[in-house]
Amino acid sequence: MLRLYHFAAGWPLGLLHGLGALLGWLTWLASPTYRRRFAENAARAGYRFAQVRAAVAHAGRMALETPRLWFGPPVPVQWQGTEVVDAAYAARKGIVFLTPHMGCFEITAQGLAARYAAQHGPITVLYRPARQQALAEVVETARRREGLETAPTTLSGVRQMIKALRASRAVGLLPDQVPPEGMGQWAPFFGVPAYTMTLAARLLLQTGATPLLVWGERLPRARGFRLHFRPLSAPLPADLDAAVVHINTEMERLIRECPQQYLWGYGRYKQPRPQA
Repeated sequence: MLRLYHFAAGWPLGLLHGLGALLGWLTWLASPTYRRRFAENAARAGYRFAQVRAAVAHAGRMALETPRLWFGPPVPVQWQGTEVVDAAYAARKGIVFLTPHMGCFEITAQGLAARYAAQHGPITVLYRPARQQALAEVVETARRREGLETAPTTLSGVRQMIKALRASRAVGLLPDQVPPEGMGQWAPFFGVPAYTMTLAARLLLQTGATPLLVWGERLPRARGFRLHFRPLSAPLPADLDAAVVHINTEMERLIRECPQQYLWGYGRYKQPRPQA
């Protein structure tokens, strides 16, 4: 599998995006379960399929651009809102970057590491180890790069992130990822209860770090990506339950900026799996 990823990494981004769009639609056509979940999740947020149909192709683009991002030459990256990032690093309280399953979240960590790690230390990103051994080896190899550290979704990974924040460094995670049973709570997401991780809120409340929203927009015609940074719309509540709800609300706000690039097919409302 590693050889396959390296082979695809040399392809032009435009070709990967074109094939990815085709893959996205083929997957949508072949899977009634995927089609139903996609439509139901979008409807919960108030969108008709016609309004978010572009997200079908973007899901495929996300899949096929990954080898290029992991093993290929750099891709063009534009920046919007970096003044909030600069201010957060200057405050030296640590930063928690929060991004939903939207656009290209792989490029957010890579871009931040390339721009800020030399001066402010590496960024630590939370990841869920792949269950397939071959894929796990690919992911581990791909994300082992200068300025970027990874923390697994385990107790040791949480400790690693707390240590990074207390050293005034940055961490990143996807708070709309469904955590294992016992590691989250039910909270509204687009008005419907969804099992939501408490880790993001706990990290912020425990360390006093600065929360920042970020998402990587996939630009048309394979021109690269644009990273968008936002502060929270309101201060994070001191109560854990309220903080979790607030983070979900912030994710909703970010998704509504570009619903055409959100992964509506992701099982956001599924039951959590038992903790290993």
